[in-house]
Amino acid sequence: MAAPNRFGITVPLGGAPLHAQRETIVELADLGYTDLWTAESDGFDGFTPLVLASQWAPSMRLGIAIIPAYTRGPALMAQTVSAICSAAPGRFVMGLGSSSNVIVERWNGIAFEDPYKKTRDMARFLRSALTGDKIVVDYETFSVNGFRLGTAPEQQPPILVAGLRSGMLRMAGRESDGAIINWLGAEDVSTVTPFVHEGGPDKEICARIFVCPNPDSETVRAQAKRAIAAYMNVPVYAAFQEWLGRGEVLRGMWDAWRAGDRKAALDAIPDSVVDELIVHGSPEECRDHIDRYHANGVTTSAIAIMPFGGIDPVQAARDLSPAARG
Repeated sequence: MAAPNRFGITVPLGGAPLHAQRETIVELADLGYTDLWTAESDGFDGFTPLVLASQWAPSMRLGIAIIPAYTRGPALMAQTVSAICSAAPGRFVMGLGSSSNVIVERWNGIAFEDPYKKTRDMARFLRSALTGDKIVVDYETFSVNGFRLGTAPEQQPPILVAGLRSGMLRMAGRESDGAIINWLGAEDVSTVTPFVHEGGPDKEICARIFVCPNPDSETVRAQAKRAIAAYMNVPVYAAFQEWLGRGEVLRGMWDAWRAGDRKAALDAIPDSVVDELIVHGSPEECRDHIDRYHANGVTTSAIAIMPFGGIDPVQAARDLSPAARG
């Protein structure tokens, strides 16, 4: 029997500082969300919000989607994962990925080289190091000589690998407990999941789904196009959309962006692309749309609320919650 779907949400919500998020986190648990997920790009780091949430919502599973494989050394990565496993035994999911050249190279000053091998090697290292074994291994992208984790987790955490195209998705299925996917439409899920399931039928598929429960479609589309342009001109995401079959419909945006005409680039994004990549509409329409992701193979949804049109993210979380489904 297949495991039931999990309904998660990305935190922190809104602009409140972390110390002021306790009531919101407690409410999210009461609303029936099963998981809290974080990200790590230009806001808070991925771990700290979950450490706080581990004490405020002791029933919820905690996950990161994702930590870049490059930005922490192997030993520090293992220590940090072990620490949050100690704070929330049996409730933490480690999401690992290559991230992008923008975050790794431009923002962190680290060469974005061999992303497939780097992510694979870090996943292999963590799988071994978190058991408390002494690690003396020359991986292809780094070497570890004599590290032993002093406080191995009581329970080994699931490790999920972020994947976009077939190579990384296959590696996620082979080397980890499942895959983390994002920036894809509900109908794209059936294209992605078979590559992960080559590693086994029970792999977890966690999707970060961008959602704006606002029926003002004109406003949502106008603001969403800015987010789409910002991501889809990053090489790894551009290649992903090309692979999914959106190359022709996004060609005008890419050409205008390369020419330095940002307005023309936004104007070139079809509404249909927004409607595929951003879930929007009334709360009921959004919940039905999220269900399509699950129907096509997503086992865990990690809703990321996009406050286009000035909507209140906390109220949006209420409107999208399992409790709102009746």
